[in-house]
Amino acid sequence: MATTQPAQLTAAQQKEMARKLEEYIERIHYSDRYTDDEYEYRHVILPKQLLKMIPQEYFQPDGSGVLRLLSEAEWRGIGITQSLGWEHYEVHGESWT
Repeated sequence: MATTQPAQLTAAQQKEMARKLEEYIERIHYSDRYTDDEYEYRHVILPKQLLKMIPQEYFQPDGSGVLRLLSEAEWRGIGITQSLGWEHYEVHGESWT
């Protein structure tokens, strides 16, 4: 079976995709911070449009459409901004929103 290469985007398509990505990143919702005796927490809610642009390998392999736990490089790479030392510790599906 022959493998096909993904289609290459034109410069105009790349520019439009970057513009959309920036727009979606601006719509990321960050909750207020809250704490317990040991940690500080914050919920981050991604817009559905941004989820559609995230690489498939960032999602859980069960096909649920829920992100897996991401490394700092991964979550920063999709536009999430947090203070140094923040760790992605939990994920929720659509029922959370």
